[in-house]
Amino acid sequence: MREPALQPERESLSTLLGRVHDLGREAIAPHAEAVDREGRFPEEAFRALKEARLLSCYVPTELGGMGLNIADLSKLCEVLAGYCGSTAMIFAMHQIQVACIVHHALGSATFRDYLRDLVRHQYLLASATTELGIGGDVRSSLCAVAVADGRFTLEKQAPVISYGEAADAILVTCRSSPEAGRSDQSHVLVRKEGCVLKPLSGWDTLGFRGTCSSGFTLTAEGAAGQILPVPYAEIHAKTMHPFSHIVWSSLWTGIAADAVARARSFVRAEARKTPGTLPPSALRLAEVDTALFSMRAGVQQAVAEYLQLLTGEDPEAFESNYGFALRINNLKVVSSQLIIDIVGRAMLICGISGYRNDSKFSLCRQLRDAYGAALMVNNDRILGQSSTMQILQREG
Repeated sequence: MREPALQPERESLSTLLGRVHDLGREAIAPHAEAVDREGRFPEEAFRALKEARLLSCYVPTELGGMGLNIADLSKLCEVLAGYCGSTAMIFAMHQIQVACIVHHALGSATFRDYLRDLVRHQYLLASATTELGIGGDVRSSLCAVAVADGRFTLEKQAPVISYGEAADAILVTCRSSPEAGRSDQSHVLVRKEGCVLKPLSGWDTLGFRGTCSSGFTLTAEGAAGQILPVPYAEIHAKTMHPFSHIVWSSLWTGIAADAVARARSFVRAEARKTPGTLPPSALRLAEVDTALFSMRAGVQQAVAEYLQLLTGEDPEAFESNYGFALRINNLKVVSSQLIIDIVGRAMLICGISGYRNDSKFSLCRQLRDAYGAALMVNNDRILGQSSTMQILQREG
């Protein structure tokens, strides 16, 4: 199979971000309220993202993608979240799955061909990691993949598969065989044509309503080559855990930044009413902007460290690196707390205008989305893991 033609010249990040802002204003923001109100998949946004070839932005250039790194992707997630939190969350979760393939399966001809197809068709990838009976412990599975005669079968009861019905494929965690222990897991690419989703639960929630994260019994079969060639333990340590918390925290920063921008616009409008007199809310605006600065700085620090580890020569960089894992956990916990604080303070600045659904300064959707952050891999579970790693971490 021929490689797709490479782009003659890589687009600068500033130019790309400008294009994403244009998409946000023209194709995403106009539908964000309807997506939230109706709890539906943001089809207009993803039609535009596919046309812009952004679903393959993390795919290496030699396979036809844009070849972006985690720092670039972090900025894209932040920008998208300023227009629609659900769109940004789906985009981020898709890129996590792409990263799992890029980081761990480029040595497989099957997966290299799949990435070429993803570039060509702009496939949307979803994930099924949680399972009924194990709670939110993604490092444990009850279901198992069975392989015979070059084919696999599996069945999983997943309480959440975000945008599962809209996805072209789902990456599923499961025990590596019917005889394997719960933590001996594989990661399997399940194509839409080889998968049946039977609904278990709906998705009528406070926030992130457009992610359509319903529950399903997933039954699938396919070629054995669709099983990623490394254990899920390695995928989780190097990619799923750090990549997820970075892109999630990036989009939460985008939601917080949007809230601060609306508060700033409100203060400016108030200032125009009383020329020469600074509105009392201006001080509150300065305060909340410092919180946003801290939130963004935390993301940037994590991105820089992760990028350094990814590009380093140490093959064991992510094995038993409790210091890095703790910092990634801290990023997630702190970011999910700061977004609630920042959006809440921005709403107080805007007053009743921020509280109203029919105001241009409305922050209702942003505040509801903010409260979902701490529940995505519950903060209590993360802190429990961190307490153990604190004991195991070596000084220095």
